[in-house]
Amino acid sequence: MLRISHYLRALAGQSPAPRTAAPGSPRAPVVIWNLLRRCNLTCKHCYATSADSVFRDELDTPAALRVIDDLHAAGVQVLILSGGEPLLREDLFQLSAHARAYGMFVALSSNGTLIDEQTIARISSAQFDYVGISLDGLEATHDAFRQCQGSFARSLRAIQLCREQAIRVGMRTTLTQENHAQLPQLLALMREYDVQKFYLSHLNYSGRGKRSRRLDARQQMSREAMDLLFEQAWADIEQGRDSDFVSGNNDADAILLLQWVGRRLPAYYPRLEQMLRAWGGNASGSGIANIDNTGEVHPDTYWWQHSVGNVRQTAFRQLWLEQPDPLLLRLREHPRAVGGRCAECRWLSICNGNTRTRAWAEGDLWGQDPGCHLSDEEIGLPTPPTIPCVMH
Repeated sequence: MLRISHYLRALAGQSPAPRTAAPGSPRAPVVIWNLLRRCNLTCKHCYATSADSVFRDELDTPAALRVIDDLHAAGVQVLILSGGEPLLREDLFQLSAHARAYGMFVALSSNGTLIDEQTIARISSAQFDYVGISLDGLEATHDAFRQCQGSFARSLRAIQLCREQAIRVGMRTTLTQENHAQLPQLLALMREYDVQKFYLSHLNYSGRGKRSRRLDARQQMSREAMDLLFEQAWADIEQGRDSDFVSGNNDADAILLLQWVGRRLPAYYPRLEQMLRAWGGNASGSGIANIDNTGEVHPDTYWWQHSVGNVRQTAFRQLWLEQPDPLLLRLREHPRAVGGRCAECRWLSICNGNTRTRAWAEGDLWGQDPGCHLSDEEIGLPTPPTIPCVMH
């Protein structure tokens, strides 16, 4: 995850540089927890392949409470409660209160359609530090992608209700070929509804997202989207707005940010490069962890094809910090031993090989990331020699 606004604010002298651990070092991660797999929507890009049905063998309330105890013992400070749709879980507020009692930063990740006049009071009293709501384009695009007519209007209403209760809200968008042209209008909605955070996710090839690869907003579309976010984030900083722009699932975005600063704010380029190298890029398996609905632990939310253990049988601290499995150890190498273009990239120590699950979906876990939007010239590959055209 690239914290765009945090870095730009640090350059502007409005905040300290984001705190970072040594890249690849064992540390208590941000934990994204899929409390359940059931969802009232069937989104085309769902990494959990959720559906509106009950899934077997999910953690019950006593087991889930013990997991929170475990996470606290492991030093976890940030917990994101996700799904499926977490509001379908009856003990959601009990679990969030238990985590908050430990002093954790607790966020709710929702599709927004179940946040209404009846539920907003409980959400407000739960004192979530942040509520993320998904909008994947304007109305027709969003409803088609979420495969539910009216879901766009209900999600917008959820954002409005949260803001009326002074809940900090984030708008989340997965960038695709179908919605990239709508990004300016989505940013306008962010302003209209007083949304504080905008999270742009690049498509990851996992779950139903594998079948949506053809919709991936590749190269030029992704670059244009990132430039727009950089401009908006900097404009908000200059205007004193409390906004937070973040991108995820493509760590090459950091290089685009560095290039943008080189063009627009060249005096800040050396400091930003230093901060980005300290950040170290993709943190799957080190700074990010995922627990799924059955208690399996994964390097992040897009790694459900590989488990490093189950919190029913083994404490999270042991799985993550004390006896990490071989895949975690390889993911924590910095820079990672990757192949293809990634191996020769001059920015490998910043990006760290980007998102490995896309490479895996293409057939080689440690091969080059097919989602990288940087050119050969930008990453420092030699330009192939040209063959002169001889006219006879």
